[in-house]
Amino acid sequence: MVTSSPWGQLKVRDAHVHFFSHRFFTLLSAQKPGLSITDLPERLGWDIPTSEDPTALAAHWIAELDHHGVSSAAIIASLPGDVTSVAAAVKLYPNRFHGFSMFDPMQQDADVVLSQGIQGLCLFPALHRYSLHEPRVTEAIRQCPGRAVVFVHCGSLSIGVRKKLGLPAAYDPRFSNPLDLEALAHKNSDVRFIIPHLGSGMFREALMVAAQCPNVYLDTSSSNSWMKIEGLNLNQILHRALDVLGPRRLLFGTDSSFFPRGWHRAVFDAQATAWYELGISKEDAEQIFCENLARVLDFT
Repeated sequence: MVTSSPWGQLKVRDAHVHFFSHRFFTLLSAQKPGLSITDLPERLGWDIPTSEDPTALAAHWIAELDHHGVSSAAIIASLPGDVTSVAAAVKLYPNRFHGFSMFDPMQQDADVVLSQGIQGLCLFPALHRYSLHEPRVTEAIRQCPGRAVVFVHCGSLSIGVRKKLGLPAAYDPRFSNPLDLEALAHKNSDVRFIIPHLGSGMFREALMVAAQCPNVYLDTSSSNSWMKIEGLNLNQILHRALDVLGPRRLLFGTDSSFFPRGWHRAVFDAQATAWYELGISKEDAEQIFCENLARVLDFT
């Protein structure tokens, strides 16, 4: 399966897609008194899955990936309590989905989550208000070699669906610095770590960690609006990331999430154009847009 690109037909795997299931929206609406899942379509302007069974949503995403010529996607359970939805989708389509889940090491056991077929643990230290130096984080990472990658959200954190619903966002930026990952990555050299959104506003710090730790990868997902703070554009950001990490430690992602928008083609087009203008070869484009994720997850 391939999609059109400036290099011609290109195989694509998306490293960052949120799987907003019925259970996700149920858990989310329960966080605000008086808010019901039935209120959400009007409040959000989104299609909300009506079935508690994630089968229909999984099939919808497969049709969407097929439409755009996307070979596979890492789908993320975006609340810790929704891991079963993603696990069910992966079981249905094991060659098309890679299962990731938001994970709170202060509240959950990594072994329990990984035993459900999850390939990526997604840590959000600022959201769940803990330091990466906590012993429970270290213990969770020790359970990962040969089983999972660890995704660590650093930098600024803005969760659009929470803003739309007026849900509290008590993030603690003290725990957002990518530099906190360096010691953990050094001590666990057989675990692969992914920093999403190119560090999300802490780009320099993310590059510093990646320069020191060959087991740290960056994903390129989202519109990366934080670039305005850096005073850089997408071409400049990608060029600097390529200089530091090379073409084999950068993972293409969109940060797609809801329907009816579906797969965020505009993000792919913008990144493909920027990479092409930087003059990377088709071979390097294939690494960034497809092969790196396959290699990181040992997925063929």
